[in-house]
Amino acid sequence: MRYNERELLSLSRQPAEKAAEVLMRGPKKGSVVKKRLVKLVVNFLFYFRTDEAEPIGALLLEHCKIGREDGNVFSISFLEEPERKFYFECDTEEQCQEWIEVLRRASYEFMRSSLIFYRNEIQKVTGKDPLEQYGISQEARFQLGARKL
Repeated sequence: MRYNERELLSLSRQPAEKAAEVLMRGPKKGSVVKKRLVKLVVNFLFYFRTDEAEPIGALLLEHCKIGREDGNVFSISFLEEPERKFYFECDTEEQCQEWIEVLRRASYEFMRSSLIFYRNEIQKVTGKDPLEQYGISQEARFQLGARKL
């Protein structure tokens, strides 16, 4: 995937929807558990060394699976490579569950599905398309069967 490093760095400095220090283990064999600051900004999960301001990596939360593991651990794997998992260990079960919920809602596809659902509900109640006033009601990305990647 292509990305602009400066824009990604700028995004990592934006206010986080959720952030915490957790134990993290990467997908490589022999990878060790390390304490990392993880920060969710829009649909990117940035991870930092705890004493540095610049991220050492980022996960784009699209086409991924957020799963619960044993203990206070959750994992992130991607549909293209499901065997490669990133593991995150939280301090408590509640913190782990909060992370799972917020990460599952972070993807563009989840937001798009929610928009379509609420758009249809509003249209049922009011008889009007709420997106019409913005001139975007006919765009393919807002249609139920459309997929824009």
